[in-house]
Order: sequence, then C-alpha cells, then structure tokens
Amino acid sequence: MSAMAQLPAPAKVIPLYPGVAPGSENWHYEEHPAGPANNPQIQNVVKPELLYYPADKATAAGTAIIVAPGGGWRTLMMSYEGVDVAKRFNAMGVDAFVLKYRLTYSGQGENPQQYQNVRAMSDADGQQAVRLVRQHAGEYGVQANRIGMIGFSAGGGVLLGAVYGPADGRPDFAIPIYAATASSTVPPAGAPPLFIAVASDDKAVGYQGSIDLFEAWIKAGLKAELHVFQIGAHGFVTKGGGADHYLDRVEEWLKVNGLLKK
Repeated sequence: MSAMAQLPAPAKVIPLYPGVAPGSENWHYEEHPAGPANNPQIQNVVKPELLYYPADKATAAGTAIIVAPGGGWRTLMMSYEGVDVAKRFNAMGVDAFVLKYRLTYSGQGENPQQYQNVRAMSDADGQQAVRLVRQHAGEYGVQANRIGMIGFSAGGGVLLGAVYGPADGRPDFAIPIYAATASSTVPPAGAPPLFIAVASDDKAVGYQGSIDLFEAWIKAGLKAELHVFQIGAHGFVTKGGGADHYLDRVEEWLKVNGLLKK
C-alpha cells in the first residue's frame, strides 16, 4: 500500500481545468507518490486538482479553505500540510479543498519543462482554484465571498501569487504559514486580511519576510495578524512551543473575523 493510501479519501476530486492544464501540453509523464507512510508526498504533478473534504453539513459555517501544501515546488507534503489540515478545518465547520498544484519535474532524462516558468504555473493553479470554488460555491454550500486559502512554505508562495494576482482569483482571506516569497511588496487594492505565522528559528525561509509582509499590510490600512513563535523551525517540526497550536490561533482569528458564523 502506498503512503498516499494511508490518507482519508476525499469526497470528490475536482480538476482545475477542463482539459490539459495550459502550458503542460508536452508533460507526458505521471505524478507519483513518495515518502514514508507517516509522511506521504506527491511529486511530478501534471494535472492540477482539488481534493474536496467537506465539513459536516450540520455544523458547516458556509466558509471554504483551499489548502496549499509545501515542498519546495518539487514535492507536496500531503499529510501535515494537506489532508491533516483539511480535517482540522472540517472540525471548525469549514469545507476544505487540498490543492495539488503543478511542480518542477523531478524525473530522469530530458526535462519537458525546459524554458518554462513552473512557479508561474503553480501561481496560476492557485488563482484558478479560488475561481473554481467561488464559481461553484452554491454547489458546495459555501458563501462566494468566504473563500480563503492557507499555504505552507512553497504553498505559501502559491497563496501569495493568488493574493497579489487578479481579483477574480484572489482569496477573501489568506493564511501564509512560513511562506516562501513573503516580502514587503505593497499589497493590491482590495487585498484580503492575513493571518501570518512563522518560527524565529526557521532556517529555510527565515522570519523577516513574514514580518515585512505584516508591516506592508498594516501600512496599507489592511487587517493582519502575525505570530512569530520562539521555536518550531521550518515546517513547525520542532515541538514543545506555541507553533504546535498554530491552528488553534487560526481558529480564534477566523472567529474574530466572523468567518465561523453561519
């Protein structure tokens, strides 16, 4: 049994595009699972899609979250930055969609992505995910103006690509967690509120980008909350501190912003 088979199955798998994802026409290879059973991963994503994990309809708040796992644009960490997070949001009454965005080719032989900007494609996938959930909000029983995104590391970069992208593909709230590419870039008009979290001992992306992102939002008069945990490291893998409970803080923030009310 593959590592991916250890994860709860989604209620539905939703392709992001009706056919081949734009730009991937010559990617003639298949994605494959990787990692041990306790850390299932995916590589070589060709067909971007959403894995739908609905909240219990009896307690659903009418809010949706798109979950973008990290993995350096070469891998997707499908458990602790993916399905595990989705299930925790389900417990809050939030419908969750785990995003499988396109990744850098990690196979052998000639690279079919030569001269292509795969990070831009992953950004496009994040934007398309927001559009798709918003367009079908009624079908999923969520409000079209309560479509959020949480992203981890490289997935945080995908999230920021959506936040800074076209308005129709921009989430209504966003939760960058130890996000790659976080910076002091001026936010666009109508940018969503942010919940930002990182650890002070993160040696991979550091903490300064998250602080700069927070300050950019505050200077623009936008809503933002920032947590810099003393310990946690990248991936919040160092346990025993506040980073262990970051999703509790996220839940409080969602309540403050009225996103858990029916």
